[in-house]
Amino acid sequence: MKAIFDWKGQSLVLNSVFILVNLMGVTLITMGFHPNFETVMLPLILSGLAILIVSVIGLIIFKGKLFMSLVSRVLVGGLFIVSGLIKANDPIGFSYKLEEYFEDGALAFRIKEWFGLPGFSLEFLIDFALFFSVLICIIEIVLGVLVLIGAKIKFTSWMLLLTMLFFTFLTWHTANCDANKKFLDRDTYSYNDPIGIAKREEAKTNKEIKIVSDSKEEIVVDEMKQPQCVTDCGCFGDAMKGSVGRSLTPSESLWKDYLLLYFVAWIFLTQKRILPNTTKENMYILPISLGVVLFFSYVFGWYFPVFFGFICLVTALWINRMGGKYLGNYWGSALSVVIICILFVAYVLRYEPLKDYRPYAEGNNLRQKMFDGVQGKYVSMLVYKNLKNGEVKEFDASSKEYINSKIWEKVATWKYDTMVTKEIVATRLPSITSQFNPTIQSQEIGKEEKSLKFIQDLIKKSNVNNTVINEVSLRDYITKAPLIYVLFSKDLAKIELDELNDIKDVFYNSTKKHVPFIFVSNALRPQINAFRKKHHFPVASFSNDITELKAISRSNPSLLVIANGKVIGKFPGKSIPSYDWIKKHTLNK
Repeated sequence: MKAIFDWKGQSLVLNSVFILVNLMGVTLITMGFHPNFETVMLPLILSGLAILIVSVIGLIIFKGKLFMSLVSRVLVGGLFIVSGLIKANDPIGFSYKLEEYFEDGALAFRIKEWFGLPGFSLEFLIDFALFFSVLICIIEIVLGVLVLIGAKIKFTSWMLLLTMLFFTFLTWHTANCDANKKFLDRDTYSYNDPIGIAKREEAKTNKEIKIVSDSKEEIVVDEMKQPQCVTDCGCFGDAMKGSVGRSLTPSESLWKDYLLLYFVAWIFLTQKRILPNTTKENMYILPISLGVVLFFSYVFGWYFPVFFGFICLVTALWINRMGGKYLGNYWGSALSVVIICILFVAYVLRYEPLKDYRPYAEGNNLRQKMFDGVQGKYVSMLVYKNLKNGEVKEFDASSKEYINSKIWEKVATWKYDTMVTKEIVATRLPSITSQFNPTIQSQEIGKEEKSLKFIQDLIKKSNVNNTVINEVSLRDYITKAPLIYVLFSKDLAKIELDELNDIKDVFYNSTKKHVPFIFVSNALRPQINAFRKKHHFPVASFSNDITELKAISRSNPSLLVIANGKVIGKFPGKSIPSYDWIKKHTLNK
């Protein structure tokens, strides 16, 4: 055990106590900055800070720094594997979040402000968002494995530090973004660009718009704009929302990264004394590490990370021993983990996430997800200020405390200052919002749509009542139908012919059984009509916002089988089963 601990002059028991106390101190400080503990904020922070300082001094005196570093390695490595795998499980979803950060008014506005570069932009990275998504999750997993086995620790500790500084900057930016604050932005338009022409005219009356240059080639415009604040960092993809009901708030995400950065600092500062694990050390370090993975797997309701982490760790150690001249080292170990990650990512990109945390996952009741939001509760607080010592008191205007205090009568001591609104229960939107709303305009209803009994009944009803149908929504129809097949597509041009043939099999057989089959996309009606005509696919078609189509399915297309609002089958375009298979394994199970 000499590779990890130098026992001379130290006590295992005392250092274990100091580590537990250290973790307690960190926990108290974190709690102190959480809104739920606002009333005891100062005592928590001060006590946590005192405990933290005492424990650090104790670890230094009793030579327990390496022991604390080991604990940090287990915590950081385990969480990195889980966090990276959750992102790798849904790289397309994570790429959508990166696209938000790359928007001109999101992350770029910090650079514009700090360095006086109004023309700076990150929008060119949007096309590479998926690449960065895959790269980031692979880096997380590889670093998690390497730090657990003690491999290339100098390189690993530097990479961990740089990675955490990057993540902490992102979450700091997210937590401190003020949507009401404005920044100077510079845009360049071609001379005939309608937007540039409109800006030229608007600058004559709007002081927040300035024409920097106006030539026959281009128009350069400076404009004060509001930032695009990202409300969810996407640290755990949809996993938090799908497992515990909500994502981490920006502030919680920031403190999560502060904690990880703290533990990474212990690893970084002790890197010179950390040696690769011996076989004996791996016998207890790796099971404990997998225990950490198991804990987070329990939180996210998905135990595959335990199996995945085990495979990565065992493969990395096996390659290091059996990889021969070129792979029998820790670079070979890292490469083996990269290959495992690439294979996993390739699978989910071709099909669907292995674990679907979205509200449209198989087994979910769409109707319930449409009404699982929480109505926020707020209270108006009257703020009074002490004229003598500046003390501030807040009162709920309807509370007995306020009425009994009669503070409004104590004009010599107290003065009403202002009214503030406090959140008691946070508002939470339903999992499925009104963005899920497949519709069709009345003038676009064709014979394909009229084949649906729902549309026929609606037309009859309008004729009887002598009313005009402007738009038809299928939101309720889809979620209340005894059985319905719904095909979703984000891009008609990317539907492959083989996939379409499999879909047609389901379509024609369901039609024979008088089971409705509908098609939902974001395409315009002329595109839909051309698609149906070209592929001889007379399916009733409707439109929906692209944002929700991205949330429904990562694959294009995707077929959902819905019974009384419950998704009983969900199939990506690459693996659409036959109608008989669906009948046997989905409808009759």
